[in-house]
Amino acid sequence: MIIKTPSRLHMTLIDLNGSYGRADGGIGLTINKPNFTLHCELAEKGITIDFNEKIDNEEIKNEAVKKITDSAERIINNFNFDEGFHFTVEEAYPPHSGLGSGTQMSLATAKLICEFNEINMDSIGLGAIVGRGGSSGIGMGAFDHGGFVVDGGHDLKDKGGSVLPSSVNPAKPPQLIARYDFPEKWELVVAVSKADTTVTGMREDDIFGKYCPVPKKDVEQLSHIIFMNLIPFLLEKNIEAVGDAINNIQNLGFKNVEVTRQAQNVRDLMENMRESGAYGVGMSSFGPAVYGLIDKKNQDVYKATVDYLGDNGFVFKAHAQNHGYEIQK
Repeated sequence: MIIKTPSRLHMTLIDLNGSYGRADGGIGLTINKPNFTLHCELAEKGITIDFNEKIDNEEIKNEAVKKITDSAERIINNFNFDEGFHFTVEEAYPPHSGLGSGTQMSLATAKLICEFNEINMDSIGLGAIVGRGGSSGIGMGAFDHGGFVVDGGHDLKDKGGSVLPSSVNPAKPPQLIARYDFPEKWELVVAVSKADTTVTGMREDDIFGKYCPVPKKDVEQLSHIIFMNLIPFLLEKNIEAVGDAINNIQNLGFKNVEVTRQAQNVRDLMENMRESGAYGVGMSSFGPAVYGLIDKKNQDVYKATVDYLGDNGFVFKAHAQNHGYEIQK
C-alpha cells in the first residue's frame, strides 16, 4: 500500500491574543509539490524503514525515521495492533522548511497502518493520536481535503487559558471551518533559502512567550482582511486583490513577528519577489519558505527569483492542489 501527500503553505495564525475566548486559528493553501510518498507492507513484528536510493539527504532521512517511528508506535499502542510494518520512503522533502513535512509524514504513517486494519479515521482523529495539530489544523486540512483551508482554533480553556503553542499547552486538533477550491491556473513561486531555522537564534517556544499575546487590534484587522478581503476576492478569482491581502497579512499579528524575526536574507528575498512583480508575497509558517502569487502575466518572477537566490537555496513553481492525499492499495 502506498500513500502520496501534498505539502502546504501556512499563511498565518489568526488569533494569538485570546481576548475573545479562542486562540490560534489559521489559513493555509495546499500545493501539489513537493510530495511525501510512503510505501508500507506488513511485517512479522516491529517497525523497519528504508529509503529510495534517490533520497540521500541525511537530515531528511533522520527526520523521516523519527516521525515514522513515533507515529507508528503511537497508532499501534493506541489500537493494540499485533503486526509489524515495513516502510519505504519513496519521496520526501527537507524538514523545517516551512512546507509542513512533519505533519504529512506523521499522518501518512498513521493512515497506512489504519488502512491495513480497516479503520477509517480522518486526520483530526489521527492527529490527536500522533500528537499533531495542537496549534494549527492547516496541515491536517491539506492532508484530508486540499485546497484553501481555514481552521477555527481552540477554546482558550482547552489551552489552559494561554495562547502559547502546543508544546507548552497541549490541545486537541482544531476543527476545519472552511475549505475552498483555489484557482489552479494561478501559480506559486516558492523559494526556500538557506537560513537559520531557529528563527534568528530563538526557539519557537521562546518567541511565543516573548511576543504573545499580540495586540488585539492586529487580530481584529487580520480577521477582517481574511474574511472580508482574501476569501471573497479568492472566490471572485481576483488575483491582484488576493495578492494585496497576502501582502497586508505579513504586517499583522503573529505573522509580523514571524517575518521580522527572520534572517535578513529571507526578508530581502520577499522584497525582491515583490519588486519582480509577484501579486502578493508571504512567508509560510516560521519560514524559511516564501511564496509569490503569479499568473501568466508575470511569469518572469520565477526567473528573477532563481537568479536572485542563486546557490543559496532552491526555487520551484507549484499549483494549488484541490484534493488531499492519494492512496493505492
